[in-house]
Amino acid sequence: MSSKDRVIIFDTTLRDGEQSPGASMTREEKLRIAKALERLKVDVIEAGFAIASPGDFEAVKAIAENIKDSTVCSLARAVDADIERAAEALRNANFGRIHTFIATSPIHMQYKLRMQPDQVVEQAVRAVKKARGLCADVEFSCEDAGRSEIDFLCRIIEAAIDAGARTINIPDTVGYAIPHQYGEMIGQLLARIPNADKAVFSVHCHNDLGLAVANSLAAVVAGARQVECTINGLGERAGNAALEEIVMAIKTRHDLLGVYTNIDTPHILAASRLVSGITGFPVQPNKAIVGANAFAHESGIHQDGVLKHRETYEIMSAQSVGWHTNKMVLGKHSGRNAFRTRLEELGIQLADEAALNAAFARFKALADKKHEIFDEDLQALVSEAQDDEAPEHYRLHSLEVVSKSGAVPRAHLLLSVAGHEQEATAEGAGPVDAIFKAIESLAASQATLQLYSVNAITEGTDSQGEVTVRLEKGGRIVNGNGADIDILVASAKAYINALNLMQAGVPKAHPQAADV
Repeated sequence: MSSKDRVIIFDTTLRDGEQSPGASMTREEKLRIAKALERLKVDVIEAGFAIASPGDFEAVKAIAENIKDSTVCSLARAVDADIERAAEALRNANFGRIHTFIATSPIHMQYKLRMQPDQVVEQAVRAVKKARGLCADVEFSCEDAGRSEIDFLCRIIEAAIDAGARTINIPDTVGYAIPHQYGEMIGQLLARIPNADKAVFSVHCHNDLGLAVANSLAAVVAGARQVECTINGLGERAGNAALEEIVMAIKTRHDLLGVYTNIDTPHILAASRLVSGITGFPVQPNKAIVGANAFAHESGIHQDGVLKHRETYEIMSAQSVGWHTNKMVLGKHSGRNAFRTRLEELGIQLADEAALNAAFARFKALADKKHEIFDEDLQALVSEAQDDEAPEHYRLHSLEVVSKSGAVPRAHLLLSVAGHEQEATAEGAGPVDAIFKAIESLAASQATLQLYSVNAITEGTDSQGEVTVRLEKGGRIVNGNGADIDILVASAKAYINALNLMQAGVPKAHPQAADV
């Protein structure tokens, strides 16, 4: 197929996805996700908003220095300081892109920018020229394009392309568009702008009405050749178009859409699980492509059909997105080679032999408690091993919980606090409440518990429980994760993990300055 039929996949999980309240990530977590996106063969990785905070700048810089195949992008408002900071963060990138934007809708220009349309065009042109002077690859976005006037969009986009922008993004910033109307707008812009052939037209759709993927595909049909999306549809408010849904719709309905992407689809599931584990945002079972039920069949009629011929009820294979139906069973008798091989099949890359040894030790300990180790267990084990690489101010040594009918639950635990062992006992409304109160009696963090979430990692009563704890203090939010067969131990681990992140002052940038 012609390169004109290729849809560029621009992933903004690390920028727009991180703007989901509570989804902020550390530099190391962002780098892990960026490497997973590179393995997925994502064309452009929007690594962050460099000027938002020192932590975000360092994350963009680290990703730019470590990612070799994908283009690394940083967002910047249409002001000199933002653009200069983005260029500095991208200095060592193999392929760098500055993504600058300004609002173009009447409501944004009047109430947010307090600028006249002529001033907005002038600032956009100045910003694009400034960015082109620092980086060869410049993208320009018309924020809130979905509610902008078509004549003004034509004017400002033509000026931005003349100034040097080679990608033009038409975002539906507030999820207001309807597919046929949005597609028509993209078609009009391509037809009416004289120099439209000198740029790639991109779309960035929000999911406020549940139409982000539909709007994105309508735009592709109309001629857009870049789609901005996120893993698991993560993003501000109701989220963004989900990368996995965009990519698999294009692949599955090639007969209708006639375009393609370069995404290596068997790595989709691994990327989905990594993002879910790091952000603490679980994937609902009925989520398309990556949900636990996406390839499950309960109906007898469906089961019979699939057994006779898979395509009767499946429009894509589970293996094509990373699910494995013929998996190797791992248990306590499995060796290091089988363990390493399975990790490689799942797209999990460990830093070195020490990291492999740490993960393998956890695997053996779990295998003594659990007969069969599932892929989801391996994901959790590796995430926990990588989390433990960070300095720990608090560490759980032992936990005893007493909970019975008619009695107040009580928790007794032994913690290492800055290297010194300390004991605490507390009562609570329930066993988890008692555990958290016992931990707090030693930590005295004064943090507020915003979220407590429990998910079974696999099926069966011997499944590991995965717990996410979200703490907030002074406007700063951290997510702690813990996994264990004992859900109470997992809860304690998650709370302690969150406290360690807060204690370490790990910079989890939360760039709320923009929602392109």
